[in-house]
Amino acid sequence: MEITAKLVKELRDKTGAGMMDCKKALTEAEGDFEKAIEILRKKGASVAAKRADRSANEGIVLTKLLDNNSKAVIVEVNCETDFVASSDDFVNFANFVLDTVVEHEPKSIEELLTLSHDGKSVKAELTNLIGKIGEKIEVSRFQIEKADKGIIMDYIHHGSKLGVLIRIDSVGDSTKEDIEVLAKDFAMQVAAMNPSYVNRNEVSEEVLNKEKEIYKEVSRKEGKPEQILDKIANGKLNKFFQENCLIEQVSIKDNSKSVGDILNEFNKKNSSNAEIKLFHRFHLSDEKK
Repeated sequence: MEITAKLVKELRDKTGAGMMDCKKALTEAEGDFEKAIEILRKKGASVAAKRADRSANEGIVLTKLLDNNSKAVIVEVNCETDFVASSDDFVNFANFVLDTVVEHEPKSIEELLTLSHDGKSVKAELTNLIGKIGEKIEVSRFQIEKADKGIIMDYIHHGSKLGVLIRIDSVGDSTKEDIEVLAKDFAMQVAAMNPSYVNRNEVSEEVLNKEKEIYKEVSRKEGKPEQILDKIANGKLNKFFQENCLIEQVSIKDNSKSVGDILNEFNKKNSSNAEIKLFHRFHLSDEKK
């Protein structure tokens, strides 16, 4: 069977693969269109295997708010280069993954890869995209968050390389609209200042003891008297809390107040008990968890 330019174009339109790859697949399949598709899919799997040990440190982070801000999803999909991260094929796949997570609420990446959305398999779409682009591509992490008695707000930094979800509980109907504005500010705070905890109660004794030992050892080397080392260490712990606990961080919107001050003022003004419950911060440079 003659491999015409029209047939090659049809295969390209169907699979998204390059023209030369389509022509080679059709030649190998002796013009059998469906067999050529299978060959291209197998090529995608082959490319994936070859790229498995490569680093995929570029990509995008996407979020979606649902059910009147009572549910949200954040996903991170990675590739090797920024050029691919901005391509339509990659962005469309990342949104496909996001929609699949929204629909099925999988418990793990492994489960996600077994699912389908709009009749398309996540694993097959991933394999096809790897074959088409020729880079390592992976869904590295996602999080589904729900707030039965509060709201969730998101923030995506310009370039989609950093995203945040933040959940605020004990939100009354009368203050919901106002707290959404405040929650967006707090989400931006998390993005900009990268806290590790909401408040100091979340910091483990192990972390605190480790920090104190470091502070004491530094002070000891500076020649400080042994009897005041604990006092110095405790003082520096306060600085640690201010840097690492969201509630105690200086607000990026008003550097005369902490995030906790702003939330307390809101609660006092509205006779409410809103509290920051948790946050998720996905950044491409972070170690994947």
